[in-house]
Amino acid sequence: MRNVHNPQASLGELNIADIRINPKSRDDIPAILLGLQYIYTTPDVRQKVFDVLAQLLPTSKSDSSRKASPKRGRSGMDQWKILVLGTLRLGLNTDYDRIHDLANHHNLIREMLGHGRDVFGEEAIATEYSLQTIKDNLMLFTPEILDEINQIVVQAGHTLVKKSPKDGETEEIESLGGRCDSFVVETHVHFPTDINLLYDAVRKAIEESADLAERYALTGWRQYKHNIKKLKIQYRKIQKIKHSTSKDEEKKRVRSELIKQQHQIYIDMATHWIERSEQTLEQINAVIGVMEHETLMLREYQAYTNTFIGQIHRRVILDEKIPHSEKIFSIFQPHTEWVRKGKAGVFVELGLRVSIMEDHHGFILHHKVMEGETDEKVTIEMVQESQKRFPALNSASFDKGYYTPDNLKELQQQLELAVLPKKGKRSKADQEREGSEEFGTLRKQHSAVESAINALEQHGLDTCPDHGINGFKRYVALAVVSRNIHQLGTIIRKQQLDKEKRKRGPYKKAA
Repeated sequence: MRNVHNPQASLGELNIADIRINPKSRDDIPAILLGLQYIYTTPDVRQKVFDVLAQLLPTSKSDSSRKASPKRGRSGMDQWKILVLGTLRLGLNTDYDRIHDLANHHNLIREMLGHGRDVFGEEAIATEYSLQTIKDNLMLFTPEILDEINQIVVQAGHTLVKKSPKDGETEEIESLGGRCDSFVVETHVHFPTDINLLYDAVRKAIEESADLAERYALTGWRQYKHNIKKLKIQYRKIQKIKHSTSKDEEKKRVRSELIKQQHQIYIDMATHWIERSEQTLEQINAVIGVMEHETLMLREYQAYTNTFIGQIHRRVILDEKIPHSEKIFSIFQPHTEWVRKGKAGVFVELGLRVSIMEDHHGFILHHKVMEGETDEKVTIEMVQESQKRFPALNSASFDKGYYTPDNLKELQQQLELAVLPKKGKRSKADQEREGSEEFGTLRKQHSAVESAINALEQHGLDTCPDHGINGFKRYVALAVVSRNIHQLGTIIRKQQLDKEKRKRGPYKKAA
C-alpha cells in the first residue's frame, strides 16, 4: 500500500508549511528544502507533483511488467519522502550512507519527511529508515517520471520569477531564451586495457561458476580463490614487462619474444578457466536443467573473455592494431564510451555525453543522454523537445560543435533567433549574420551555461555511481530535477532576504 503523503498529522508532527528554514544559511540543505517546501505549499504545484508521484510504484512480484497496486499489501515509503531523499542525494552529491544518516538524525530533514521532533523527552514518531529501504525506493524513479516532475518544477520557477503587471497593464507571456551545451558524465570504471578487462571477465566467470557449483552441489571449484590469485599474479607480471629501449636489436627481439610468451601464458590460463566454466554449465544443464536467467551472467562473462582473448592475441602475438569500433571499455558498465572533447589537461573521459538546454533564469528545460552521438546529431532534437515542453522558447545559443548547414537552416525556421556559430571559414553572409547586435549579445551570454554544467557536476554529475544504462539515465534525470529544485530554493531565499532587507531598511554606520 502506498500513499503520496499521509495527510493525517501525528503527535509532535509539524506541518511542512510551518517548518522554519533559515534563509541566511549558505549551505545546500536549506536551499533544497526551501524549494521542496515551496512545491508542497503551493496547491496547484503540489497537486501536479503528487499526481506524477502516484505513478512511483514497485513492479508486481507475479508479473514484472505490471506495477503493484497502491491500495494493497504492506505500507511502503510515501512517494513524497522518496522525492525528498532523492533530491537530497543528488543535491548534496553524496552516497546512500549519508542520506541514510540524514534521514534518521537530521531534524529539519525529518520534518520535511513528515516526522515530528521530541515530545515529552521521546521522539513522537520512532520511524527509522534502513539503508536498503532507501536504496530500493529511490530506484523506483524512471527518467520519464522525473521528466514530468522537472517540467512542473520549472513552470513553478517561471511563475516565481515572473514580474507582476502594473495597474492597467495586461499580463504578457514572457519569451524564453535558451543556452545549449554538452559535457561528459563519467561512469564509475577503472582505466581500461585489454589485459585488465580480461582479468575482470575471467575473475567474474570463476566466481559465478563457483557460486553455481556450490548451489547445485557440484565439485571442481573448491580452490577458486586460489585460482583467481594465480591469474592475478600472471596479470601483474605482464603488466610490468616493458618493451626494451636498447639500441641493440637482439635485446629488443629477446624482450619482444618474452612479452609474447608471457601474454600467451596469460591467454592459456584464461582459456583453461573459461573451458572449465563451460563444462560446469553443460553439467548443470544436463543434470539439473536450471533456468536460463540463473546462468545469464556467467554466459556474458564467458563471451567477454573470448572477445578479450582474441583481441590480446591479435594485438600482441600477431602485431595487429585493434579498430576503435571493436574496443570495449568496461564489462560492468558496457555503455561507457571513450570521449575526447579536447579539453586542456584532460586526455580522455570515460562515460557518456549529456546535452542540456538551460533558460536565462537558470532552470534546465531539457536534457539528453547521448549514446553514440555527438553534438551536431542532437541540435534539432534539443530545440524541438524543449519547445514541446516550453513553447515560449524562441531563441537559443549553441557552440560550434552543434553546427551543420542543415542544422542552421532548420533552427532558423523553428526559432526567432538561432545563435549557431559556423565552423571554419565564414562567408560574407555568415559574417553579417554573426555580426548582428542580437547575435553578439546572446553569443556573449552563452558562456553562462558553463555555470549550470559546473553546478551539475558539483551536485552529482561528476561521476555516475549507478549501474547500467537505465541507472545512468535515472541518475542524470534526478540530478536535473534536484538542480532545478535547488535553483527554486535559491530564488526563494533571495526573495526572503530582500523582503527582510526592505523591512529593516539600510544599515547605518556608527558615528
